[in-house]
Amino acid sequence: MKPLPLPTGFGVVFDPGVRLLDDATLSGGAPPRILRLAPAGRRALQELRCGSVTTAAGGALARKLTDAGLLHPRPPALREPPDATVVIPVRDRAPQLDRCLAGLGRAYPVIVVDDGSRDPSAVAACAARHGAAIVHRARNGGPGAARNTGLRHVGTEIVVMVDSDCVPAPGWIERLAAHLADPLVAVAAPRIVPLPTAEPATAVSRYNRARGSLDLGDREARVVPLTRVAYVPTAALVVRRAALLDVARGGDVFDPAMTVGEDVDLIWRLHHAGWRIRYDPAVQVWHDEPATWPALLSRRFRYGSSAPLLARRHPAEMPPLVLSPLPAATVAAMLARWPLAAGAGFTAAVASAARTLHRAGVPGDPVRGAVPAMLGATYRTWLSLGRYGVQFASPLLVAAVLTPAVGRERRPWTRRLAAASLLLGPGLASWYEHRRRLDPARFTAASIADDIAYGSGVWFGSVRHRTLSAIRPVIAGGRPSDRSST
Repeated sequence: MKPLPLPTGFGVVFDPGVRLLDDATLSGGAPPRILRLAPAGRRALQELRCGSVTTAAGGALARKLTDAGLLHPRPPALREPPDATVVIPVRDRAPQLDRCLAGLGRAYPVIVVDDGSRDPSAVAACAARHGAAIVHRARNGGPGAARNTGLRHVGTEIVVMVDSDCVPAPGWIERLAAHLADPLVAVAAPRIVPLPTAEPATAVSRYNRARGSLDLGDREARVVPLTRVAYVPTAALVVRRAALLDVARGGDVFDPAMTVGEDVDLIWRLHHAGWRIRYDPAVQVWHDEPATWPALLSRRFRYGSSAPLLARRHPAEMPPLVLSPLPAATVAAMLARWPLAAGAGFTAAVASAARTLHRAGVPGDPVRGAVPAMLGATYRTWLSLGRYGVQFASPLLVAAVLTPAVGRERRPWTRRLAAASLLLGPGLASWYEHRRRLDPARFTAASIADDIAYGSGVWFGSVRHRTLSAIRPVIAGGRPSDRSST
């Protein structure tokens, strides 16, 4: 799809992580890169720094920067309500459906798809109370199949997808639909946050608020595989119907064979078709979260079970671990208790990054710029290795922590410390980010259980689908920083 300029009249803001190195060089984005501007680009940059797109040149640069994650659009408010229809898949859960429909109101037509409920009369009565149309499926096929059924009854330009356990706030559809004023945007997604409850907060509810499976954080983004926001869930979405038809297969938008992960599959198919997907956390939709630890871990297991099938269909987007060679070698040497090898690996990583910065013409001392970048890359590699180990090899990590000296092993405590850092490090790092939610011991224990449940689901799905693609790590071949110019 041709990258049309961002339309004039759009506002723009720079991502908080962007650095202006000089009047012609920007760094940041997702994935990180260095962008050096030609003279025409520098003039367009001055326009964008004023906060809006006013010329075609400014729109062309804004498109490049928003695609790269350095810039975020601010669409103008809609002058009239969008041409939209709401589709809600449901199986029983009439009380949650009643609450969802009450939050939606009657501003837009609503289609409720009863996906083989055990008590269809309760669902039908609830839909009738709120003036929603009802479509019955004879057999339960999962949320994707139910949405396919609902979409066949939609003729409007925009489709609003909402799950029955969501509670939307007034105005959310209009605010997200404004993003579709950009002709390349197919999807605009809100932030999904846990539904507030009147009961006192429990440990599981506090953990959910800190690390909810559907909450993608408070930073807006273009949704791109293998970046910070790699997908958005269909719990609540505003979608361009033409884009759905563009990626439909055999008349189905969602793959009916997938009962979990079908939303990720759709988002990635839209991405590969050239459509843009925006995540706008300024718009929030409440969602019922599991109230008990067994329910939370069971959901994580189900999510993990979808990974092997997704990896088979999108192999480039689904590696469980991506390692850059030099930071990975540095961390491996540290864990193996080889300090000289770790120092040599880190020095080589800094030298490689400094050489890249020098070739890109980045202002300043390239070594001074490379050292903090490689420290950050080494730290992230250690955390990624730890989380991968917890998800897929936690018994080995626990054994390495608890096993006493083996044979003539010297200083076994260093081996135990290395294994403990992998086992506990990711949870403690996440706790530090959300430390007001829960104490470190319970948060770290919950984080480990969360990762083990997800990894167990991946193992289960891998055996079922006879593939190891969702477990096998990948060594990245790229440099730590890419240069592009315009």
